Amino acid sequence: MILYSILFFFALRLFFLKLSKTNEQRILQDGGTEYGVKTTKCLTIVHIIYYLACVAEAIYCQTTFDSLSAIGLILMIFSMIMLYIVTRLLKGIWTIKLMIVKNHQFNDHWLFRNVKHPNYYLNIGPELIGVALLCHATYSAIVLLPIYAWILYLRIKEENYLIQHIILPNTEKSR
Repeated sequence: MILYSILFFFALRLFFLKLSKTNEQRILQDGGTEYGVKTTKCLTIVHIIYYLACVAEAIYCQTTFDSLSAIGLILMIFSMIMLYIVTRLLKGIWTIKLMIVKNHQFNDHWLFRNVKHPNYYLNIGPELIGVALLCHATYSAIVLLPIYAWILYLRIKEENYLIQHIILPNTEKSR
């Protein structure tokens, strides 16, 4: 059950990756710009390593699906629902990368006003905790979550800078 769940979520992630790639191409064609390339690469590498480590730990420990795994699965389902909502709200500007479209405007939806970075706090965070709980991957979480959190902190700093210096000024100019 654990491996099937992981495979299902991996397939979902591939769907969202395809959506991101489509949006990235269009953004660049329309004059958009990518920022934080190094941070994006680090996040991608650590995300893959984290998943692999959690799965390896589950296999090594011969983890069986139990109530802790169920909590992890619920968190992962929640995270994917939130990812879906964020991609629907951001439409063609949502990407895995940190990209700014030409004349980028701040999305004033209540979710973005009340949760500054919903993709990170309502998708990535619950997903990572969910994977660890689903797989009972205590050691993977202890070692890799602080590394992931540090890189995510750097990404949020980059994004906050762009919001403050590019997105909000574009929004003010268009009013």
